Amino acid sequence: MEEQSNTMPNLTTNYGLFLLSWGLIVTYLSEAQSFTSFLPAALGLALLVSGEMAKVPEGKRKLWMHVAVTFGLIGALGGTRFFMVMADGLTFASSSMLMMFLTGSAYTALCVRSFIAARKAREAAEAEA
Repeated sequence: MEEQSNTMPNLTTNYGLFLLSWGLIVTYLSEAQSFTSFLPAALGLALLVSGEMAKVPEGKRKLWMHVAVTFGLIGALGGTRFFMVMADGLTFASSSMLMMFLTGSAYTALCVRSFIAARKAREAAEAEA
């Protein structure tokens, strides 16, 4: 049961590591001089911290997972800018926007699904008691 209960925090940590890596690698490869090229890395760091804090036994798992999904949603919403620049073709910047939109949307959907399942499980446990 413990392994299954850490599924979303583990996913959050791994998604954070992915975004952090993406942001740093793309910034390096593109030789970007703009702060905005670091936005995936900044969101990744926030998700990494949130995921790890949700794993702490005495931590506030529910709070940290809600913080994490907020950052995931921010990433997805920020990625919608891709649709304004997609006519320019795929560049490092537009690829990052598209990646943020797709992965942020998927991550947010998985979190919402997990929150609904957790609520149903809690309600079922209360009904049995």
